[in-house]
Amino acid sequence: MYRNKPQHLAWHETLELHELTAFQSNHLVLFKMLLTDVTDPELKALYVETIKCIEGNLKELLKYYPKAPEGTRGESKGMDMTGVYAGLLLGFAKTAIRSYAIGITETSTPALRETLHKQLDNAIKLHAKIFHFMQERGLYAAYDLPKLLENDINQANKAISL
Repeated sequence: MYRNKPQHLAWHETLELHELTAFQSNHLVLFKMLLTDVTDPELKALYVETIKCIEGNLKELLKYYPKAPEGTRGESKGMDMTGVYAGLLLGFAKTAIRSYAIGITETSTPALRETLHKQLDNAIKLHAKIFHFMQERGLYAAYDLPKLLENDINQANKAISL
């Protein structure tokens, strides 16, 4: 039993909540946009199942936002897709960095390791460019937790409402 039960989420779990919400919101928009192009019935059913699953995940995750250490709540104001498109690139860059780092640890061929290292450096540089693009336009409030969480809520609600 906890004597002093926390009244809010810890900072580290709030940031993980942000990462999961942003990642799923961006992919939900993409999957909904692609759904009309999917012609194989079985694959289309998988897309529909995935979309429903992500919508459910986001609805569950959004319930934790009021427990974040700080944050303002806002309603969606429109459907500017710049944040979604930039978020997709940022998520890709993050995943690429992780994948290259893992690949390097599994590589025994020096030439391949050198190639992967070069590509890892490029992925890190790309990530920085995308991050700065988003930060300069107010799409990624990395140093403003309330704004960061507000953006998550807006993006998740936009993705759900499509």
